[in-house]
Amino acid sequence: MVINFIFEIACISAGILLAISTLDWLDGESNFFISIAEKLKPYNTIIGILTLGIGILYIFKVKCLLFAIIGILCGLLLIPQQLVKIPVIGNLLSKSSKALLPFKVIIGDIALILGVLGLLNINPLC
Repeated sequence: MVINFIFEIACISAGILLAISTLDWLDGESNFFISIAEKLKPYNTIIGILTLGIGILYIFKVKCLLFAIIGILCGLLLIPQQLVKIPVIGNLLSKSSKALLPFKVIIGDIALILGVLGLLNINPLC
């Protein structure tokens, strides 16, 4: 399904953006992941909106609950400036985003792994 593919690509992109410090350490001297992250940075907001929006849709799929939660967390971490603009719950979402910052790398690693597994059709969580 197309929405699954878009969500998997968005999670991989979000994972690279969020976990760049770990990926750079694993990469060594080649700076492969840093160059990818630099190319993805202009699309940070779009990736965050996609992961947040599709993650909210996936909440209703019981089988994909963990994948949905990771997508929502990635979206919250990637678009904190835009969350404040949401009426009524913007401040709450912004505070949630700040509370998640210590777990940014872990969430990014999980999103990257789940996205790759989903592309290979071996994702046991969805």
